Amino acid sequence: MGKIGVTEIILILLVVVLLFGGRKIPELMKGIGQGMKEFKKASKFDPKEE
Repeated sequence: MGKIGVTEIILILLVVVLLFGGRKIPELMKGIGQGMKEFKKASKFDPKEE
């Protein structure tokens, strides 16, 4: 019950496309990628090094 199958993933992607439209999805993914990169950069920060 806790596992997500292929059908659920397709359904989620379909809902995302309907909500945001096809043109906004690359923009959304770019924003998520930049956010993840910033989070990783911030999590590696060591205040002792300064």
